[in-house]
Amino acid sequence: MGRRIVIIGGGAAGFFAAANLQQLPNDVEVVILEKSNKTLSKVKVSGGGRCNVTTSLDQVGQLVKQYPRGEKPLRNLFKAFGPVELRQWFEERGIPLKAEDDGRVFPTSDSSQTIIDCLREEAQRLGVKVMHGEQVVDLSQKPEGWTVTTSGGKLWEADLVMVAIGGHPKSAAYDWLSALGLELEKPLPSLFTFNIPDSPLLTLAGTSVPSAEVKIAGTKFSYTGPLLITHWGLSGPAVLKLSAFAARHLAEKDYQFQVLVKWDQEWNEDAVRNWVSENRNSQAKKKIVNCPLRPLTQRLWSTLMELAGIPEEMRWADLPKKSANKLINAMVSMPFEVAGKTTFKEEFVTAGGVKCSEVDFKSMQSRKLAGLYLAGEVLDVDGITGGYNFQNAWSGGYVAARHMVEQLKN
Repeated sequence: MGRRIVIIGGGAAGFFAAANLQQLPNDVEVVILEKSNKTLSKVKVSGGGRCNVTTSLDQVGQLVKQYPRGEKPLRNLFKAFGPVELRQWFEERGIPLKAEDDGRVFPTSDSSQTIIDCLREEAQRLGVKVMHGEQVVDLSQKPEGWTVTTSGGKLWEADLVMVAIGGHPKSAAYDWLSALGLELEKPLPSLFTFNIPDSPLLTLAGTSVPSAEVKIAGTKFSYTGPLLITHWGLSGPAVLKLSAFAARHLAEKDYQFQVLVKWDQEWNEDAVRNWVSENRNSQAKKKIVNCPLRPLTQRLWSTLMELAGIPEEMRWADLPKKSANKLINAMVSMPFEVAGKTTFKEEFVTAGGVKCSEVDFKSMQSRKLAGLYLAGEVLDVDGITGGYNFQNAWSGGYVAARHMVEQLKN
């Protein structure tokens, strides 16, 4: 009888682990069990089909701050295998990568299929078997290893098991893990946009500003970055990243809350008030509509004027104090009533999962159950948009793989 490693989940973490199970003894079989009929589906859609593989942010201290959950345990993981090592790994296999101005890293081919093909070829070269339609419903530890049971009643005996099932919106998806005694945090959505049905800006869908500050009223939660007005509310990196850091708070609010928008992070009320006052003097005869403050677009500026009750024909010299105050407030602290959320494209990210305290991040092995490894979004780790969630998956998969190899060599 030979030995076997079973990897549960054919996503980024699972496949990357399989692709790094090099130098295994010849008697070890590696099997990936995937519940659907396709693997690496999230890699396929990432970055609009280009695959945002990782980030160009290399310093571990800065890198871990991009994770609303998991910052502390990820330090050891990224020291062992971080973005630098990942980029080198792909380039050694003939997949050149490029960093864009915002720090996101993509294959130079601009095609996620390049990454998928590379991972599949590496796994195939190492003799990894991929089994589709195998949904795991039970996992039990035996004196000699593990038994994995799938929905069709099939039993897979294994010496080592790695769980890489990704994030799931419902706790029931993790029942077979909690049955093992693993503690879990309730899964919640992360990285979502804000639905604002009564927004006065819905007709401006597609309008953006490069560096807005978005704050959740009554809290310390705020984030600065590009902001996009949509036909359902607000989106863009500022909103997505804010939703990640405030995920648990917003879930408690049932996604009914108020946000305050300052359209440029450099503004403050005094500066904008002084700008209005100066325009009253220096631009007295000019129409207000023709003098937007950058980076506001003409359409956004016109709408803010309308909301402040300022006619398009009004000159700076004729601007009433009350209307000026309304305009200033709309520029530095415009309120929006959020009533729900929308998943960001196909890239569903979950906050929650198996608690980080359950895992030794130097090996990705369970602290309670020898021979059980966990990596990727199945853990209570999630990053902001920009390649961070994939980096967590790649790093966890790599470290788990190298430790499993050492275990079976001994």
